[in-house]
Amino acid sequence: MNRIKAYIDTAVPKTAAIIGTGFVGLEVCENLKRLGIDVTLIEKLPQVTPGLDSDMAVYVKEHIEKNGVMVYTDASVVEMTKDIVILADGTEIQADMVLMSTGVRPNTALASAAGVELGVAGAIRVNEKMQTNLPDIYACGDCIEHFHVVTQKPVYRPLGSTANKTGRIAGDCVTGGDLSFRGVLGTGIFKIFDMTVAQTGLSEREAKELGYDVAVCHNIKPNKPEYMRGKEIVIKGIADKTSGRLLGVQIVGGEGVDKRLDVFVTAITYKANVEDLFHLDLGYAPPFSTTKDPVMYTGMILDNAINKGRLLMTAQALDKLMKSGEKYNLIDTRAAAQYEKDHIDTAQSIPHEKFRKAAESLDKDTVTITYCNKRTTGNATQNILLGKGLKQVYNLSGGQKQYGATHKE
Repeated sequence: MNRIKAYIDTAVPKTAAIIGTGFVGLEVCENLKRLGIDVTLIEKLPQVTPGLDSDMAVYVKEHIEKNGVMVYTDASVVEMTKDIVILADGTEIQADMVLMSTGVRPNTALASAAGVELGVAGAIRVNEKMQTNLPDIYACGDCIEHFHVVTQKPVYRPLGSTANKTGRIAGDCVTGGDLSFRGVLGTGIFKIFDMTVAQTGLSEREAKELGYDVAVCHNIKPNKPEYMRGKEIVIKGIADKTSGRLLGVQIVGGEGVDKRLDVFVTAITYKANVEDLFHLDLGYAPPFSTTKDPVMYTGMILDNAINKGRLLMTAQALDKLMKSGEKYNLIDTRAAAQYEKDHIDTAQSIPHEKFRKAAESLDKDTVTITYCNKRTTGNATQNILLGKGLKQVYNLSGGQKQYGATHKE
């Protein structure tokens, strides 16, 4: 960082390209932008923030672009000249400086030469006491592999907090102590401009790859009441339908994201089920949260989906259904004026106040999906349809807001 700052002070670059959109790349992006440097982000994957699911990464990309940063995804760099970065499609990007932010590799040359066994990502394999395969040789910090609390499988997640923790465990064990490492959840948090981005546990993508049958929700709620200047945060919860266990959470928003993240980390660590979240005695007063905190709401939504028949459908699943040729009813339950302004293709407008009567004409055997702005009214109308005997009724997860966020391009 000192070298980067010294270069900026002496060369006074006007433009910069950052290759990679992980935590470090985005944190540096913000700081370069605040120095008046015109920044371009280049990401090889189809989305920014590779650790997030794509339906949450869209919020981050939109926020970055609103702050005047050009973003290229699905983009590979093939050549760099003195002041130009050339992409595979021929696009040329002006860049007086280029920063590579494409991840790190563990520095294990010394350990490997000594015969120490390496594991995931070439990191040093240790047990819960930080012992390697060789007697009296311990390892800790960013050069070692870890194991995941949920899956119990080895992972490589270098982070300062984990490095500090493993250092303490190694020191304790070397001197005769009995501390043991209990694993990681891959918890991460960073700030990009005035947005906080956080994640812990498994992503939806990871959970499915591991064979979990997952329930997913997108909970869009203010961090505190609007009269206390509360601002929306978006929480994606991922749970195991079979056991009800919470598997992972992703959050984007402003104030209060860190508070919720740490509650979710604790819940996942101690193997909480989704229904347990509602029963947490969380701190409440209007300056700090709503009466039912977004953490509690997330648990309620997932519990309803898993245990109470209030099924959710994600935007991606709706897209798949729309392309399948299967018959379905998609119902926009918002006011007619909102429907006219913007709605999902193939949706019919049945406002909430007219819903009970209109619902009488719906086929009870046809898949039906209701939605509103964020999910609340959609949930209410879903309950009406279930009460009238419809068999396959879904509420669109996150409502029009979430669907719109994933369909802007």
